[in-house]
Amino acid sequence: MSALYRQFELLPAARRGVCRPLSGVVGVVLLLALSAAAPAWSAAPVEVPLWPSTPPGTEGLALDQRVVERSADPALPDRYADAISVPSLTVYRPTRPDGRALLVIPGGGYQRVVLDKEGSALVPAFAEDAGLTLFVLRYRLPGEGHREARDVPLADAQRAMRLIRRHAGDWGIDADSLGVMGFSAGGHVAASLATRHAERLHAPVDAADALEARPAYAVLVYPVIDMGALAHPGSRQKLLGDAPEARSVAAYSLQHRVDAKTPPVFLLHAQDDAVVPVENTLLFEAALRRAGIEHETHLYAHGGHGFGVREARGTLALWPQLAIAWIRAHAPLPAAPLQE
Repeated sequence: MSALYRQFELLPAARRGVCRPLSGVVGVVLLLALSAAAPAWSAAPVEVPLWPSTPPGTEGLALDQRVVERSADPALPDRYADAISVPSLTVYRPTRPDGRALLVIPGGGYQRVVLDKEGSALVPAFAEDAGLTLFVLRYRLPGEGHREARDVPLADAQRAMRLIRRHAGDWGIDADSLGVMGFSAGGHVAASLATRHAERLHAPVDAADALEARPAYAVLVYPVIDMGALAHPGSRQKLLGDAPEARSVAAYSLQHRVDAKTPPVFLLHAQDDAVVPVENTLLFEAALRRAGIEHETHLYAHGGHGFGVREARGTLALWPQLAIAWIRAHAPLPAAPLQE
């Protein structure tokens, strides 16, 4: 564990969200002690970098990461991040972990990463109530100057899966139970991970990169799937540019990437979504059906876009319970919960 977290501080990420170096052995001892204590999530979520040094494709790029708070209510934070050159995971550990873990990929139209609305807001239902350990991904954005820019979000998602698995014992989780949940453009990243997990996007940087990046399952909430006629225009422009060639549109339209190695998928969308049309989910569902991939699809008449957990109303507000029950059915665990 020390090799991963050396010189990084355990921070109250609900307020801060930026890695800050600690000095040498002191930082390692403090982090190990606090992590071993498995504190309640609200006291001390942990933020750790994905890469041991500059991420592949970001060398020589000077970005000044920005975290913007859009909420005036301290009880309901609504931060987003952009200009990300040091992608990271914020780890929310439940008081009573059950051994399962979930990589959470927030949306933001490939223009920003929404940290709370589709990240920390999941903690009460998915971590504290259900016992899942959550790893919220702050990923690099394709329009900010990285090389191979179209694939840097997926490269970060692959790296996150491998890094979590490499240190699963340190977190007290079962590596085989690790799934992914993505929202909106983050749903495009998550669906890319589910369908393109085996692609090699960079040379290995350490032992973690030898591990499997395939998630055990994927939960896609109002996901961006299509890059053609049904695309979310902003996500397509940020990912592919102003006038993408037809082969790129096809390659990044993920209904075309489903195959026999795609994991089980849970899909959720509101039919009145005016930002990402529900047809994105329907296209992916049809592809899963053709490929014989186990899946479950939930469509709601009302809900719009970006409801997350906080803004879900009526029967839509029950979606976390549905997703948790589905995750438990599709995430294998050892005979007994892992103990630390």
